[in-house]
Amino acid sequence: MSNFAIETVGLNFNFGNQTIVKDLSLQVPKGSIYGFLGPNGAGKTTTIKILLNLLKSPVDQVFIFGKEINSNRIATLKRIGALVEQPAIYGHLSGKENLINRCILLGIKKAKADEMLALVGLTDAANKKSNKYSLGMKQRLGIALALVSDPELLLLDEPTNGLDPNGIIEIRNLMIELTAKHNKTILVSSHLLAEIERTATHVGIINKGQLLFQGTIDELHLLSKPLLEIEVDQVENASAFLTNSGFEIVSKTDKKITLPFSSAEDSGKLNTLLIQNGFTIYSLYKQRKDLENLFLDITKNN
Repeated sequence: MSNFAIETVGLNFNFGNQTIVKDLSLQVPKGSIYGFLGPNGAGKTTTIKILLNLLKSPVDQVFIFGKEINSNRIATLKRIGALVEQPAIYGHLSGKENLINRCILLGIKKAKADEMLALVGLTDAANKKSNKYSLGMKQRLGIALALVSDPELLLLDEPTNGLDPNGIIEIRNLMIELTAKHNKTILVSSHLLAEIERTATHVGIINKGQLLFQGTIDELHLLSKPLLEIEVDQVENASAFLTNSGFEIVSKTDKKITLPFSSAEDSGKLNTLLIQNGFTIYSLYKQRKDLENLFLDITKNN
């Protein structure tokens, strides 16, 4: 049995003579939140459409729960829910009516509509016309629609795009709850590294249709080598003191010193050491690389 909800094996896909996806081998473990990261135009949406068989993949390159997608199309798609581009919502219907509609379409009992509204936190807005919903509410309704058939796998294409901070947090919490309490596997695409870092357990980074990195979120952090910025008085003296004490200094300005970050514990010790030696610390800050800088690092190393 495959431990992967999704596995693509050397997946290639062209539009005419333009290569959109090149030798892509995704491995999405069951029960994971897999962050599918890349700039706009990297091939994320195309890949998701291939996983949904909306675009036809070559034979023996795409497997969902261990089954080849082309030869098991109907059975496979029953196990998948998706939100790609805009959710298909009828604006003149309420949230609940939209869900009942989907239930009827799928031959599922209508009571499921209330259950889904509760799951995505829309019970209070059940009878409100969905064209009066905020963007975040529409996204949550879209996810509810994708969940009606109780799929094991959820494919979400940029689900937080255009949302306000509150909407983003709601979607984030919903994804965590779906995997933790409801045994779903989620593939979520985004072009925002910070967004993915907060929810994902695994990450795949794609650029120009090619996978640059794939692994757990911890492996990604090791790769992104975070830095520790210390804002301190007497920068010159402090940096001389740190160098003499065996610390590596990456850079310094007239206000702050930057060192490699190792752990929160080490940062604490460093802080104490500076204070004990008469320096005043204004701030200690762990700086993470954003996607662009991470890309540069990965492409440099490859």
